[in-house]
Amino acid sequence: MDKYKKGDVVKARITAIEKYGAFASLDDEYSGLIHISEITDKFVKNITDFVEIGDIINVKVLDASKNKNQLKLSAKEVNGDLYKNKKTHIKETVFGFYLLKSALPNWIREKMEEINKKS
Repeated sequence: MDKYKKGDVVKARITAIEKYGAFASLDDEYSGLIHISEITDKFVKNITDFVEIGDIINVKVLDASKNKNQLKLSAKEVNGDLYKNKKTHIKETVFGFYLLKSALPNWIREKMEEINKKS
């Protein structure tokens, strides 16, 4: 009897990442591939924007091989948004737009003088 069946939802640890997908281990016997198209419905430029080695995520078994302990897995069918926003946050400063605001009246005055000279 197979330990995992098609449709099972289980936890898996990401063990390796390639351009075409992420490899995951379910236990000591079973492992599988989450193809890049099964990571999310969104465009995937870089898989590490969604998962990293060592992450534990829920996956759905799409297909279980009879002879090997290899599984085809899907993350997009059971997980919400896996996207990890790695962008640095811009720290807000006290000054903000203060320098622009203080310079604006001079810019307006200079431009108005330039316009008046041309007329």
